[in-house]
Amino acid sequence: MIRARITGTGSYMPENIRTNFDIEKMVDTTNDWIVARTGINERRIAAEGEYTSDMATRAAERALEMAGISASEIDLIVLGTITGDYPWPATACIVQNNLAANNAHAYDISAACSGFVYALGCASDFLQAGRGKKALVIGAETLSRIVDWTDRNTCVLFGDGAGAVVLETTEESDFGILSSHMHSDGSYLDLLYQPGFGTRMTPSAENIDNRSAYLKMQGNEVFKVAVRSLTDVSLEALEANGMSASDVSLFIPHQANKRILEATAKRIKLDDDQVYINVHKYGNTSGATIPVAMDEANRAGMLKSGDIVLLSAFGGGFTWGSTLIRW
Repeated sequence: MIRARITGTGSYMPENIRTNFDIEKMVDTTNDWIVARTGINERRIAAEGEYTSDMATRAAERALEMAGISASEIDLIVLGTITGDYPWPATACIVQNNLAANNAHAYDISAACSGFVYALGCASDFLQAGRGKKALVIGAETLSRIVDWTDRNTCVLFGDGAGAVVLETTEESDFGILSSHMHSDGSYLDLLYQPGFGTRMTPSAENIDNRSAYLKMQGNEVFKVAVRSLTDVSLEALEANGMSASDVSLFIPHQANKRILEATAKRIKLDDDQVYINVHKYGNTSGATIPVAMDEANRAGMLKSGDIVLLSAFGGGFTWGSTLIRW
C-alpha cells in the first residue's frame, strides 16, 4: 500500500516582532488582558515589501533542504492561504516560479485556518493515487494586512508566517499519513469572515474609509464551535485508526488561542506533555500555525520514527479537519 510520508519540514517567521506592549499603544487594551484571554505575548509582522509568496518560498526551501531533494523533483505544490499575493493567480504558482519547481503543478486552497490540513489531505490523496511521488505542502499567511488594527477584539490575535512539509511516497504502510478528515458548514459564515474585497464588496472610497473590508469575528461564538469541532474531528481520526488519546505522541493543533487549545486537549483527555503550543510566540497565523509548530517540534527532536502525531484545525467557513500521522 502506498502512503505519503513527511520527509522534510521548514518554516519562516518575519523578523519584526509586535508585542502586546506595542499594541497597548495602538488600541485600548493591556498586556495582562491579552495574555489572560488568548495566551499570546507577541506576534511576527511581515516587513514592508515582504509577501506571502516570499515567506512560503523560504519555508519551502528549508523543507526541501531537510528532505534532501531539489525543487525540480516536486510533482505538486499545494498552498493553504487566505492572504495570497493577488486574488489570482494562485500564490502557489508564484512559489513554484521562485523555486524553479518546473515539473510541478500548483494551486491554492482557501480554507482559512484549516488550509494546511486541507492541503495536506489533498496532496496525500494525490500521491496515494499514484499521480506523483513528491509533493510540497505549505501554509502561509500575511494576516497583518487584512486585520483592522483599530479593532482590539481581533488585532491582538493575528500574525504572519509560513511553514511547509515535503511529502514523499512510501510503501511502508505503517508509516506516513494514516488518515485525513475534513468538514465544513457554511451556515456560520457571519461569525468569522473577511467581507472584502470580492465580488460582493468591491473597492470603494467608502468601504476603505469605514474599514468594513477587514477581517470580522464574533469571538465568543467562534470559541464554542471551535472547541467542539476540534474535539470531534480529533477523536474521529483516532477512532478511524483504532487508537485512543494514550497512543498520541504529540498533538499539534491550530494555534488559535491558548484557551481553545487547553479546552480541546482536556476533552480529548490528553496530558500537557502531549500537546505542542507556541501561540504565545506567534499568535494565530491561520494556515501557517500547524506547519510552523511541526517544524519547530521536529527540529527540537520531539518527533521520532514511529511516533503518532495528531493534527487538527478549525477556521472560517466554518472549516475543520484532522490528520493522523505515524512519523
